[in-house]
Amino acid sequence: MLPTQGPNQNRLLAALPSVEFERVAGHLEQVPLALGEVLYEPGGQLQHAYFPTTAITSLHYVTDSGMSSEIAGVGNEGMVGVSLILGGDTMPSSAVVQTAGHAYRLERRLLKQEFDRGGTTRGLLLRYTQALVTQLMQTAACNRHHRVEQQLCRWLLATLDRVPSGQLVMTHELVASMLGVRREGITEAAGQLQQAGFIRYRRGHITVLERSGLETRACECYAVVKKEVGRLLSDVLYRQGAANAIA
Repeated sequence: MLPTQGPNQNRLLAALPSVEFERVAGHLEQVPLALGEVLYEPGGQLQHAYFPTTAITSLHYVTDSGMSSEIAGVGNEGMVGVSLILGGDTMPSSAVVQTAGHAYRLERRLLKQEFDRGGTTRGLLLRYTQALVTQLMQTAACNRHHRVEQQLCRWLLATLDRVPSGQLVMTHELVASMLGVRREGITEAAGQLQQAGFIRYRRGHITVLERSGLETRACECYAVVKKEVGRLLSDVLYRQGAANAIA
C-alpha cells in the first residue's frame, strides 16, 4: 500500500491556484519510484510528467562510450519532463531515480492542455524551467573547475534539501556515477569529510552530522543555484492547507 500523502508535498502542485489544481487533480496518478528506475531514456518520447514528493530523480547525460554524469537533480521542488512544455517531447538525457520514493504523474496531453491555458500554471512552470537551466549550467561549471570534495559537498547539500532527515541510502559507486568521477575519488573525499566529523558512512548509508561543515567545504555552486531558485520562486503562494503539507 502507498503511504498516506498527497500532491501538496510537491511544491509546484501545491502552488497552483485551487481552480487550476482542481482541473488536474483527478488525473494525477501516485506512483512508487524504485531506486535505479529509468523514467525516460535519451531520445525517447515522454508520455508523462512526474512531480516527485518523496523520490529524487537524477537527470543524466550518457556518452557514446557509456560514461555518464548527473546534470541536474529533481525532487519535491520540481517536475521531471520540462521538454513537454517546451515543445520538444524528447530529451538527449536520461532520468533515473536516485532516491526511492513516490511521485505523481500527469499524462502529457493533460499537462500541455493546462499549460496552453496560460495563467499561473504556465508562469510557474516556465520559472521552474529557468531554475532548472541554472542548475544545468552551474553543474557543468562545477564538474569542470572544482575539486571532487567540493562537488561531493555541493551534491550532498542539494540532496539534503530534498531529504531533510539527513539519512541518505547511497553507495560510493552511485555517487561516483552521479558526479562522473572515479569511485576512488569519492572514497577519498568521503573519508576526509568523515574524519572532519561532517558525515558518517557505513554500508551504503551516509548520515550527515554537521551540515554547516559541508557548507564550508562546498564550492559556490550550491549557493548560486539555491539563491536563483529562491529568487525565481520567492513570491509563490501556496493554497490554503498546502503550506502545512510541505513545511
